[in-house]
Amino acid sequence: MKKFIAGSLIGASLAFAAVSFAGADKHPNLTKAHEALQQAANHISAAQKANEYDMSGHAAKAKDLIDQAMAEVKAARESANENKK
Repeated sequence: MKKFIAGSLIGASLAFAAVSFAGADKHPNLTKAHEALQQAANHISAAQKANEYDMSGHAAKAKDLIDQAMAEVKAARESANENKK
């Protein structure tokens, strides 16, 4: 149950990151990178479900790292926007 809750929290955080990234049309490569990260997280969630969340915490750690990567992609977009002034 503990693993399920942790996975749910990470999933919610990834969903929030996806919503906050909307409107990145000025940076199509960053948008595609963000979408690829979201797909990776979705595939990991599916693998967790298929294996009844028994992956010794590795899948949850991977999703945490994806969440960090998504934050960096968002920061890159914001930086690119600031530098275009």
